[in-house]
Amino acid sequence: MVKEIERAGIPVVHICTVTPISMTVGANRIVPAIAIPHPLGNPELPADEEYALRRKLVDKALEALSTEVDDQTIFEV
Repeated sequence: MVKEIERAGIPVVHICTVTPISMTVGANRIVPAIAIPHPLGNPELPADEEYALRRKLVDKALEALSTEVDDQTIFEV
């Protein structure tokens, strides 16, 4: 699905916990997530720290979205 959306001219960022799967499906912009049960957070953290962690991931995804790429790229957080 990622490839089809990009083929239509809409850039996509794939936030995922297992980056090799994203590479296999052909995602161009990949942001590694935290963990399989909680990809965009860590419920063990205090609320303010978890918010900061989530914000960091979303900021990285927005940065990836605005970055021109020619090949599959993993944007480390």
